[in-house]
Amino acid sequence: MGLMRGRLVMVQLLVVSMLALLTVRLWQVQVVRGPEYVVAATETRTRDVVVPAVRGQILDSTGRPLVRNRTTLVVSVDRTRLNRMEGNGKEVLEKLAAVLGRRPAELRERIRACGPGVARPCWPGSPYQPIPIDADVTTREALQILERQEEFPGVTAEVQAVREYPSRSAGAQALGYLQPITQEELNRRDGLRAAFSGVDLVGRDGLESVYDVSLRGTPGMRRVQVDRLGKVIGVEQHVPPVPGDTLITSIDSRVQATAEKALAEAMKGAPTADGAAAVVLDVKTSRVIALASAPTYDPAIWTGGISEVQYQRLLSGKAGKPLVSRAIKGEFAPGSTFKVSSVAAMLKDGYPLHGQYDCPGSFMVGDRPFNNFRGIGLGTLTLHMALVKSCDTIFYRAAYEQWLRDGGLNPKGRTKEPMAAMARAYGFGRPTGIDLPGESAGRIPDRAWKKTLWSVTKDTNCKRARTGYPEVARSSPSRAAFLKRLAYENCLEGYQWRPGDAANFSIGQGDVLVTPLQLAAAYAALVGDGRLRSPRLGWALVRPDGTKVKEIEVPVVGRLPLSSRERAYIKGALSEVASDGTAAGAFVGFPMNKVKVGGKTGTAEVYGKADTSWFASFAPTDKPQFVIVAMVSQGGMGAQTAAPAVRKIYEGIFGFKPDGKQVSPILPGGRPVRALPVIAKDGTVAR
Repeated sequence: MGLMRGRLVMVQLLVVSMLALLTVRLWQVQVVRGPEYVVAATETRTRDVVVPAVRGQILDSTGRPLVRNRTTLVVSVDRTRLNRMEGNGKEVLEKLAAVLGRRPAELRERIRACGPGVARPCWPGSPYQPIPIDADVTTREALQILERQEEFPGVTAEVQAVREYPSRSAGAQALGYLQPITQEELNRRDGLRAAFSGVDLVGRDGLESVYDVSLRGTPGMRRVQVDRLGKVIGVEQHVPPVPGDTLITSIDSRVQATAEKALAEAMKGAPTADGAAAVVLDVKTSRVIALASAPTYDPAIWTGGISEVQYQRLLSGKAGKPLVSRAIKGEFAPGSTFKVSSVAAMLKDGYPLHGQYDCPGSFMVGDRPFNNFRGIGLGTLTLHMALVKSCDTIFYRAAYEQWLRDGGLNPKGRTKEPMAAMARAYGFGRPTGIDLPGESAGRIPDRAWKKTLWSVTKDTNCKRARTGYPEVARSSPSRAAFLKRLAYENCLEGYQWRPGDAANFSIGQGDVLVTPLQLAAAYAALVGDGRLRSPRLGWALVRPDGTKVKEIEVPVVGRLPLSSRERAYIKGALSEVASDGTAAGAFVGFPMNKVKVGGKTGTAEVYGKADTSWFASFAPTDKPQFVIVAMVSQGGMGAQTAAPAVRKIYEGIFGFKPDGKQVSPILPGGRPVRALPVIAKDGTVAR
């Protein structure tokens, strides 16, 4: 009995102790930490939702949209939340797939992280942002998700703006594309995390990349009240987003379309052609009116995610690498279009402007003959006619004489290298600085470059001089013998700037490489005011209500070391090429009495391939308004492929049919648009 009473006492003490402990804890929760838990409880009933800003449009010089927005219903998935569920959210994905009419495996592919060995579709952005899995759902599909939110945790359906391209493939490489931002970029780029909405995309190429900050705008914030299932039941605070600025470009969408059509037709007419580019510049300002590259693609392919097959095609050499802009990234030997630099180098080096020069069919450069086109001699010519008729041997002789004056194979002291120096003054051998990413520098070879190349390739050449080319010998013994002999020479003397190097340089052959844009900028300086400018596509940034933020200036980056008299002389010679020179055949029937076109053809040899076709031009010749350069890789002769393409662009600009009859011109008055379009307060173009 006493034992029983003792146990009851112990139980009573235990109960009293527990009650006392609970009382103390209750006092702590309600009194000591009460305010803290009140705040916490309040926070669990609210959510901060970042509201993305509408991305700014990209317009052409007259206000036509090159890139605009359209609204669509987008379904997104929070992968982090999904992975915390049982089976990594398998059940949710299966239900979602049923609503969207997709396979669950397809949805799983879209939300997996991109990385080495992971084929597209995959998610290249941050793992902590919502991942769009369907960018064009119906209202019915969206409502099924929103009304049964408890069945779709981590899934959202909301209206978002996506990019739309009214002209489809026109200017695709110049415009660029959007992609999700990666977690590494969020961590690396200062201020980006605060300005990032979580569903924003960033520019990955082209104008979308260069002007990304201005186009993206500033996201807003909405603080909402939610119930235990996460459904919104009210809005506590709303900070509206600030839309991105509109980018007005100097591109004319009609000229751009005409240029791309001309390139497509040029490639179709040249069976071996594997790529082409065209550049149209305003001579006065060096603003870009058109920048075309072929083959091209429709940038809408990026909207909603791109498949592995589509992505690989954009990079495929077999498909012509349509993602790459040949206008700014393609490097090609310029052929005779480069002679405007070489003739300027001759004048700078003391050759008489009005001198008489012999143009034999062949000229001995050292111990090797260098021939004119088809070995035809043209007698005694002025420099004017040397450009019109494209005599090579006059330039071979000048290059060889300059090489000898520099000391030949064994120069003493500092060399002048007039032709390389002049080429650099024209802007060759370095990027133009255009407002596009990834521009190539081209190449201007000289004695220093040759030594650097030799130091890099010497070991390989010496090894090949010993072992030869057995893999080539199986199919072509003579070719293998030639390569072995060449390797031996380069092993011993590859550092030397040989006379043949100088001769090839003078006519834009050998190791000289330029981009179509570099050539266009050089010609604009030559036939314009002599100033070399860094071309620009961006013209102005304006608010959606039309308020101008800033006008984008075109910087002057150099001046040609030629007098106005010398520039006028070269321009005068080029003014006869399309009417009486090497391009005359391509302009038969063109109304030269109304608009006279000047320029220079180029046919650049490429080992193992067909020739590169060039035509660099300007018009009208008396007061040049436009410079147009066209290049067709493996297109054959310049007058055969590139010049006809340029003619078609001029016909569109000035309003001529192939038979010369007048039609409505793309640019009335035959002048570039030089006044910004007026954007009204409602965002529409006033004129």
